Amino acid sequence: MLPTYCSAGPSLQCQARVDGAPACYGITAEALEDHFGARSCRPEDLFVAYQKHKRAIETMARGLFEMTGAHSILLHSGHFRFGM
Repeated sequence: MLPTYCSAGPSLQCQARVDGAPACYGITAEALEDHFGARSCRPEDLFVAYQKHKRAIETMARGLFEMTGAHSILLHSGHFRFGM
């Protein structure tokens, strides 16, 4: 399932499951630009970067879900910078 663009962030919002329950995570445009090569915060650039690096992004989201027990998280540039 493709993420949805949120212009308020700007960010991409993604559906997930945590222990079988619905969950969601977002990733900021800044994180996609800083760490995954998004050329700008335009939706099409964010989608390209997300698709190319989906596995690494999902791995970070999974780790943060496990660490926090939350069912809604937002991944920022710092999560990837410091390898949370």
